Amino acid sequence: MNRIGIVILNWNGKELLKQFLPSVVTHSKREWAEVIVADNASTDDSIAFLEQEYPDIRLIQLDKNYGFAEGYNRALAQLDHEYFVLLNSDVEVSENWLDSIYQQFENNADIAAAQPKIKAYHNKSGFEYAGAAGGFIDYLGYPFCRGRILDTIEEDTAQYDKNIDVLWASGAALFIRAEIYKNTGGLDGDFFAHMEEIDLCWRIKNQGYRIICDTNSTVYHVGGATLPNHSSRKLFLNFRNNLLMLYKNLPPNKFISTFFYRMVLDGVAALKFLLGGEFANFAAVFKAHMSFYGMIGQFRKKRKELLPLVSKNHHKEIYRNSIIFDYFLRSKKRYSEIEQQLKA
Repeated sequence: MNRIGIVILNWNGKELLKQFLPSVVTHSKREWAEVIVADNASTDDSIAFLEQEYPDIRLIQLDKNYGFAEGYNRALAQLDHEYFVLLNSDVEVSENWLDSIYQQFENNADIAAAQPKIKAYHNKSGFEYAGAAGGFIDYLGYPFCRGRILDTIEEDTAQYDKNIDVLWASGAALFIRAEIYKNTGGLDGDFFAHMEEIDLCWRIKNQGYRIICDTNSTVYHVGGATLPNHSSRKLFLNFRNNLLMLYKNLPPNKFISTFFYRMVLDGVAALKFLLGGEFANFAAVFKAHMSFYGMIGQFRKKRKELLPLVSKNHHKEIYRNSIIFDYFLRSKKRYSEIEQQLKA
């Protein structure tokens, strides 16, 4: 039985499939693993390419572009594997990338999700922005990684070659137990794209499960293949979805104070964009807040449904200081400089 389903979500990504699918197929030849491509109604030649070059790969064809979150939900609902791997189409995997995390799942029932070490495809000595060696957030919800704080990305010198518990595992290469994925509601389709894996992982942590980064496994991620890193659309999604994530998952005793500080800091960010002449980014932050306010009604219902399921809402993987303050005012730009405070 194929116990792991490696699912690549594709949308108009024929060239990415041509470049990266060979490594996935070559290095995933295990009797317990299956490679699957789920297509978000591509309008390029992706389907024809897959049918011609990879006729043995299972292909799930969705009827429209549902985005990253709902696209995966609809695809994974059709599968019956014990474990899923949500793998971006712009990821090159290494020879033994599956084995160690598979054994982690087999040997530790409390581990719900995991990620490998994620390095940069175009700079293979350095970490990659979207995940690096495991994800965290600070108390205001700003995400950062072991190996990447804000825009500072570290070289990998084996300084983080230790398996640790994290708050979130990157959606670029997210290993997760299928039962837990489905029982926790999967990725939130209302996010469309960006930060949906952090939201999912936070929900999982709140229900008492562990999430790890296993550095015995390594993949190489291009990043920004769907939306460029400096896209105002990406900025909009990141600001809005971060607020939605906080609204769903914050414990009641931290809800009001966290949102107060976030409104102030988001206002400062918007003003900085405006004064710097970055009008598209200013508009993106403004639109993100307007969209968030418009979605509060439906997210209030989600929050009420989630609160009774919370068994643990204090996580050492949430940094109790402000990563923004530490980065800009205290020049703490490497994970190693704040690591001890996370362990406290």
